[in-house]
Amino acid sequence: MSEFNDQFLKACRQEEIKHVPVWYMRQAGRSQPEYRELKKKYSLEEITHRPETCAYVTKLPVDQYNNDAAILYKDIMTPLPAIGVDVEIKAGIGPVIHNPIEGLQDVMKLGTIEPEKDVDYVLETIKILRKQLTVPLISFSGAPFTLASYLIEGGPSKNYNKVKAFMYSQTDAWFLLMDKLADMTVTYVKAQIQAGAQAIQIFDSWVGALNQEDYRIFVKPIMERIFTELRGEGVPLITFGVGARHLTKDWHELPLDVVGLDWRYPIAEARKDGISKTVQGNLDPCVLMAPWNVIEGKAKAIIDQGLEHPGFIFNLGHGVFPEIQPETLKRLTSFVHEYSAEKISEMKK
Repeated sequence: MSEFNDQFLKACRQEEIKHVPVWYMRQAGRSQPEYRELKKKYSLEEITHRPETCAYVTKLPVDQYNNDAAILYKDIMTPLPAIGVDVEIKAGIGPVIHNPIEGLQDVMKLGTIEPEKDVDYVLETIKILRKQLTVPLISFSGAPFTLASYLIEGGPSKNYNKVKAFMYSQTDAWFLLMDKLADMTVTYVKAQIQAGAQAIQIFDSWVGALNQEDYRIFVKPIMERIFTELRGEGVPLITFGVGARHLTKDWHELPLDVVGLDWRYPIAEARKDGISKTVQGNLDPCVLMAPWNVIEGKAKAIIDQGLEHPGFIFNLGHGVFPEIQPETLKRLTSFVHEYSAEKISEMKK
């Protein structure tokens, strides 16, 4: 077996690195021909329930692109059925909740998760991958606000009207929901770490819909609790959301290691704004549809900014989408490795 590549973990800890580590959100899945072949036979849910198959899908982009970390193939909805949520992943739509939450009574009905029983297939996949991978394995959970947005809206939303109205008008129910989802998240994540996950990303994908004041009142205390409870597990903790530039200072105050930036927020500006922890990002995924000289120029600018301060992980500013060619991701990974290694070498002189 090859030597273990720990560049991603070192970057999380702001230690010295040989090259900038690279991984991509949604790197496993829709853009890969091998995955599309699998999807002709199995649904997303069926793949995640088959540990050997799920491990194969998770490892595929690492083998194909030479990425510095794998991220477990699953969905943020994965733990919700265990607590009593009737969720279906519909093609072309996303998660659909058949029993959406409308009030306190619905929140009170939510149960608790027992990972070894309810998501044993996730834990088994992690154990398989730890034997197969020579790079760190990242696992993840959805954050309470983002999960609540689906639970209350009944599915994906563009404006989050229902979830905000619920938050403002049913405050007791809101905080009970946040507590229940926080309990589920902590229990679920701890089980993944015990199974072998070496880093955790908490996706608060849609929390950027809130203004800063509402975030501080209705969400930040819950996130503080989650990260505080996970802190003792000894693995790097990452957070990420879309359109959340106005919340990154609040994220920076949380007991986490890595602040994920979307493509709207230049790394140099984040540093000027006081973000001194490791940052992760943040090439606009749409750039990967452009000619190579454009991709290279944009990637170079991001790497240059990222290397001005210890602690930088190259990623996209959101997830890979189906039209992006695997060959482009492979070429980009090689470029980031080679260009950053040269830059780091020059900086040492």
